[in-house]
Amino acid sequence: MRQLRWEGGVNVRDLGGLRTRDGGETARGAVVRSGSPDGLSERGWEALRAYGIRTIVDLRNDDEREAVPRAGVETLHLPLDGQEDSEFWAEWGNGPEFGTPLYYLPHLDRFPDRNARVIEAIARAEPGGVLFHCVGGRDRTGQITLLLLSLAGVEPGQIAADYCLSPGEGDDFLASRGSSPTEAILAVLAELDAASYLRDAGVSETDLAAVRARLTTPE
Repeated sequence: MRQLRWEGGVNVRDLGGLRTRDGGETARGAVVRSGSPDGLSERGWEALRAYGIRTIVDLRNDDEREAVPRAGVETLHLPLDGQEDSEFWAEWGNGPEFGTPLYYLPHLDRFPDRNARVIEAIARAEPGGVLFHCVGGRDRTGQITLLLLSLAGVEPGQIAADYCLSPGEGDDFLASRGSSPTEAILAVLAELDAASYLRDAGVSETDLAAVRARLTTPE
């Protein structure tokens, strides 16, 4: 079961159990995506720790966060947006494209360092599961998921299907243009070589290998 029912959790699911191009599948319990964990009840936090999560990567901006330290879990704050770039967000932050994968390639092009830092943090995390999240667990989280699953060799259709498990208002905008979330994700994947992109962004071969190892079920 990829969907995780942690009390108070939003869009919580394991990235394990997805088919890869070599006929394998991604490892369960290694990496989890979600919305903000701030709404987790005490039972929800207990479930998170019991699941083996030992590192949380928070993609939110400073003004979106509620600092709630939790014993037994390290939290890394790595804002993905790059809010200081007013020119970029004047174009991409105020329209309906923001709630869709249509802004992924422009963001990846504009902020390679921010995307790279998140991947490096997941690669270097201490033993145990890693959870990464934004607010709703859809768009920023979806972008990092796309990079991770691409590195692990997950089939594009599986990556798109995972994204579609988190519906949002942007889906209506895509439909109005005769498109869909699946088509939008597949279009991004057709233009993106995740490994080459991250190498160019400064991620080392050691870290790329560590991400693959974390996400891949040993034979």
